[in-house]
Amino acid sequence: MKKFTHPDLDTIALSTVMQALADPCRQRIVRVLKEAEGRGLACNEFDLEVSKATASHHFETLRSAGIIESRSEGVKCLSLLREKELNERFPGLLDLIEAEASPV
Repeated sequence: MKKFTHPDLDTIALSTVMQALADPCRQRIVRVLKEAEGRGLACNEFDLEVSKATASHHFETLRSAGIIESRSEGVKCLSLLREKELNERFPGLLDLIEAEASPV
């Protein structure tokens, strides 16, 4: 079973989070996780039009920036949005990501 490391959000700079969220694919991952309302999602539950290797890179980037956490559950790797922690550290950030996808 793979072990994942997750940074303490107190050590993450806003610029690191913003850089991770600059990619549209990663924004989509965050929006899907926000809609999941705390439920962990497996990689195959995301409709990403990228290769498995590219998807893995995107999840690793989000994990390294403290945006998501991942855990192994059997043969699956589940990802969860660190929503509460992110809202405490960077208030309104997730709302901006969500609003970006909404039609004006």
